[in-house]
Amino acid sequence: MRIETERLVITEFTMDMAGDVRRNSLDGDTRRFVPDEVFETVEDARDAIAFLMSRYGGTEGPLAYPVLAKGSGKNLGYVQIVPLDGGSWEIGYHIAEGYTGKGYATEAVKAFLPVIAGMLGLDEVIGVCLSENAASRHVLCKCGFVPVYEGVGDYQGEQRKVFRSVWKSADHTGMPGRLYEK
Repeated sequence: MRIETERLVITEFTMDMAGDVRRNSLDGDTRRFVPDEVFETVEDARDAIAFLMSRYGGTEGPLAYPVLAKGSGKNLGYVQIVPLDGGSWEIGYHIAEGYTGKGYATEAVKAFLPVIAGMLGLDEVIGVCLSENAASRHVLCKCGFVPVYEGVGDYQGEQRKVFRSVWKSADHTGMPGRLYEK
């Protein structure tokens, strides 16, 4: 997969990205909001990348892709879609510290959603974040997710205050981004 936007390239992980994946995972937001995605060593990052690469070409998920700066190739973070119990799918994304506040997450999610939804035949995608994660809530809303619940719910095995929203593909045609198949 290769999706290009004005400023970004969303493509497949390669093993040589392990150092960047580790470094990006160590920031404060990852530790705070998605601690199960922190990789303390490059070897941990390599193991995660190997697992994610084994999912490419299938529909089991998770399906995760690095977000790179167009031109420089700098690894800014990732965007992913993860299967949930009951057949639904959840969007996930992270832009590393130093690159936040520039609209990269919104640009990546807007480009990724219609492509991945089309590949998987999905009519809707769920968005979940901690209620206190104002930046993530903002991205979801800017990308057309409609709030459906805010209150206490399961978040990574703990009862926390969460924000849930839904994106419906019928409401989102012509979003930016182009798909280039390998």
